[in-house]
Amino acid sequence: MYQDYGTIGRVKRKLRCYHMLSYRLDPAIDPIDLEVFRNRCAAIAEEMGAALGRSALSANIKERRDFSCAVFDAHGRMIAQAAHIPVHLGAMPRSVEAVLARFSLGPGDVAVLNDPYLGGTHLPDITTVAPVYVADALIGYTATRAHHADVGGMTPGSMPMSRELYQEGLIIPPTLLVRGDMPDDAVIGLICRNSRTPDERRGDLAAQLACHRVGTRRLAELVERRDVAWAARHMEALLAYGERHMRAVIAAIPDGDYAFEDVLDDDGVGSGPLAIRVRIGIHGETAIVDFAGTAAQCRGPLNAPRAITESAVLYCFRCLGPADMPASAGAFAPLDIRVPEGSILAPRPPAAVAGGNVETAQRVVDVVLGALAQALPDRIPAASAGTMNNWTFGGIASGHRQFAYYETLGGGMGARPERDGISGVQVHMTNTLNTPVEAIERQFPVLVRRYALRHGSGGAGQWRGGDGLIREVEFLAPVTVSLLSERRVYAPYGLAGGAPGTAGRNILLRDGVERLLPGKVTIDLLAGDVLRIETPGGGGFGSAP
Repeated sequence: MYQDYGTIGRVKRKLRCYHMLSYRLDPAIDPIDLEVFRNRCAAIAEEMGAALGRSALSANIKERRDFSCAVFDAHGRMIAQAAHIPVHLGAMPRSVEAVLARFSLGPGDVAVLNDPYLGGTHLPDITTVAPVYVADALIGYTATRAHHADVGGMTPGSMPMSRELYQEGLIIPPTLLVRGDMPDDAVIGLICRNSRTPDERRGDLAAQLACHRVGTRRLAELVERRDVAWAARHMEALLAYGERHMRAVIAAIPDGDYAFEDVLDDDGVGSGPLAIRVRIGIHGETAIVDFAGTAAQCRGPLNAPRAITESAVLYCFRCLGPADMPASAGAFAPLDIRVPEGSILAPRPPAAVAGGNVETAQRVVDVVLGALAQALPDRIPAASAGTMNNWTFGGIASGHRQFAYYETLGGGMGARPERDGISGVQVHMTNTLNTPVEAIERQFPVLVRRYALRHGSGGAGQWRGGDGLIREVEFLAPVTVSLLSERRVYAPYGLAGGAPGTAGRNILLRDGVERLLPGKVTIDLLAGDVLRIETPGGGGFGSAP
């Protein structure tokens, strides 16, 4: 169904949105106080992230900033987050729920978990949750999620071509990592012993604990300026405020049903393509997002637990709101997300999930935005790279020191209405930096031979898609490499007549001979071998003049 979205309709909907943002405002809450409170809570999450990044040991956390921080109320509902990794933050509330269902956390306690079926994303993403008390009163929680470069499993980097969760690394259910300010050395030792790089794991865990101390201190200071009851009222108001904003976002979309589908190339172990289908029903201030018809869970590691699917949907709708739209649990309320059990978007354990949040989540974004483009053709961009281009490697360096490295690479952003896409950026569900050449060469036995834009890979059109990247690395020692990448077969789509972006390629150069590698593969390489990763460009928008 396609409805008129002309000037009169825009004005009516905008007036309706303004009304929605003001109705049922608690008279006890001053709007200016609420805005200051909201920004202070977000600043606490940002400061936590700054402490984590400065304190971490691994390149993935210190250099790439592959972590996220958020603040929750006393009931475990997210009230603020930092501008970190979208896929982490949308799924993190489920992990907090799992912790609170298992423990009643006291002062000085910190829980840890990474179970993807309890709100985790994949096993390398370790989540920690800590309560905040003021005068013996529980006022909220802080949470962090950081991608640890290795947590065991079949291959270095813990992103293997797995067929079940147990092959991907150490599974941590909700567990107390710290009890009354006393770290549990046995639990920390267990986690570190199951990693190929135990010293690095110990350092990164210590960094997560340090950032909790920052968050606890700052949140307590904020509450102590007034009182606990005042803080609780303002946290409740933030949840309502987030819900009102999301209702306004949905109300600005023409009512109707919008369907779209796209595919994942394959699951890495012989099955594919894998279809992801969505139908979005817009009804006034609410949206039904139904993934009926999506492929059944697969044998390979492309399954995405439901929390990841929810995170991707929330991200898409938040992108339609203003830049300062509050990031609270209230934003979920107007979204009815329906996911078939046993599908690749809600798999049953112990299905493998290593690539679910890095690859499948990106395709969920592609199909949701593809559907919304039918309702909002002047707002939605063409498909971006649609993959995080994951690569890991590891081995044993001189002196018998084990090493493991993980990195995602950017690609081309899809062209936008009236604007070209951006080249060489992380897109949608990721928000990390790259690892500087100096940092990777200093820490690992590699030589970065080339790091450049992949010129001409963006889709043609009235507005061109952004170009992908080329990362070419020579290994100076034998390594095991795993590649977990998408859009190597099915390229990112264009919109409104725009051409698709160029699909990505993974290439091995050995003794001067090029060999095309699959999008998903684990391979042993020799010293002197060269790996070249060419990432996809974004789709074009509009017919070329």
